[in-house]
Amino acid sequence: MKHCVLCITLLCGLLHGSLQAKPFKLVALSPHTVEMLYDLGLGDNIVATVEHADYPEQAKAIPRIGGAYGLSIEKVLALRPDYVIAWRGGNKAADLAKLEQLGIAIIDSSPQNITEVAQDYRRIGQQLNRAAQGDAIAQTIELSFRQLKAQYQDKTPVNVFYQMWPEPLMTINQSTWTHQLLSLCGASNVFATQLAAYPQISIEHVIAKQPEVIVLPWQHSKTGQGEQQTHQIPAQLMWQPWSQIPAVKQQQFVHADADLLHRFTKRVLAGVTQLCHDIDQYR
Repeated sequence: MKHCVLCITLLCGLLHGSLQAKPFKLVALSPHTVEMLYDLGLGDNIVATVEHADYPEQAKAIPRIGGAYGLSIEKVLALRPDYVIAWRGGNKAADLAKLEQLGIAIIDSSPQNITEVAQDYRRIGQQLNRAAQGDAIAQTIELSFRQLKAQYQDKTPVNVFYQMWPEPLMTINQSTWTHQLLSLCGASNVFATQLAAYPQISIEHVIAKQPEVIVLPWQHSKTGQGEQQTHQIPAQLMWQPWSQIPAVKQQQFVHADADLLHRFTKRVLAGVTQLCHDIDQYR
C-alpha cells in the first residue's frame, strides 16, 4: 500500500513538473506586451504579434497577425496559443470578444498609470510562472519612480507644451499616461484641462498658453536607408516664426524618445529620467 501511495505521489510530481516545463505559446497584441514578455524571459514563447512591435531587436522577426486595424482571428486560432496578451486600449473590442467566445485565454495589460505598470509585471509574471522576475522588475520600477518624485516634486513648476503630433497639431490632457510623466518631473502641462485626452489644437492656442518649454517626442521610422528618427528637427523648425512663445524665444525645446515614453514597460524609466533632466535645465 505504501508503495502504491509513493508511486502515485511520484507520478503526480512528474506530471506537475511536466506541465510547468511545457513552454507557453503566447500571442502578444501590442508592442508593450512584447517588450514585457521579453523582460520576463518569455520572448521565445511569443508565436505572433502585431505591427510596430519592434523591441527588442529579436521581436522584429516574430510573425504578424494584425495591427490597429484589427486581427486575423483565423491566424490566431491556427497558432493554438495558451494565452493571448491583450491591450484593451489598443485592440479592437470585437476581436477580443470573439477570441474569448472561441475559448482563447486572454491576459489583459492595459495600465492607466505608472503604478499599474509595476502591478502588470507582477500579475503577468505570476500568471506565466515568472513571479520572481515580475516582482524584481516591479520593485525596480517602484523605487525609481519614488526617487524621481522625491527629486523633482518640490522644484519650481515649468509650464510645458507636449506636442503629441505635429499635423494635425495634437497634445495631451491630464487623463493621459504622458501627463503623469510630466507631473513626475515637476512640469505643468499647459493643456491639462482640455476635455479630450488627445485634443487637436491650433498654434494660436499654444501662443495663448505661453509655454516655457516645448517637448517634441520623436519616433523611429523605417526607410530604404534603414531606421531613422522622425518628427524631431522639422518639428522644432515649425515653431521658429512664433517667437512670442517663451519656449521659442529662449529656444527651450526638449526632444524625447516616444518609444521610451509611450510604451508601458520598464524602459519608461530611461525615458522619463531623461525627460525630467532635460526639462530641469530650463528652470
